[in-house]
Amino acid sequence: MKNKVEINPSTTVHELLEAYPELEAKLISIAPPFKKLTNPLLRKSVAKVATIKHISSVGNIQLNELINILKAEVGQSGTDESYQDEDYFAPEPTWFSTDKISVSIVEEEVEDKDKMTVVTVLREAKKVKTGEIIELITTFLPAPGIDTMRSKGYSAWTLKGEGNIIRTYFLKNEIE
Repeated sequence: MKNKVEINPSTTVHELLEAYPELEAKLISIAPPFKKLTNPLLRKSVAKVATIKHISSVGNIQLNELINILKAEVGQSGTDESYQDEDYFAPEPTWFSTDKISVSIVEEEVEDKDKMTVVTVLREAKKVKTGEIIELITTFLPAPGIDTMRSKGYSAWTLKGEGNIIRTYFLKNEIE
């Protein structure tokens, strides 16, 4: 019998699905962009960095509510803890300017539909120069990708567009 994991904000999708494979359909119903995790290659890569907190942001569901739903599904007792939801939306930063956008990636136009959008962003990021901006246009909040790019030294800003369009901008900073 596998060791079962305690479900909390920092639990990765990989850890969660290793311990509770039956939660895969529930995760996809909460955050449909995670359907791509049925691809074994993406399961091995993105699932190791995407967390319950990311699912909460992508699925636009309160973190406490999501944790309690998942815990109930596997028979764990709910949490009384009050977890802080991540707010990826902030006022426009001083570094943003449309004339600095050197690459624009539109999720709907990405050729390989089996790849997570962050894979395309990481590939394109190798082509931009310091001070240039990558624009990512999606129909969901790309929370794992935002955190991945920030961990690589990029500044990020996310803006809600019309309808269900999300625009995320990544500034390539100077690497010290």
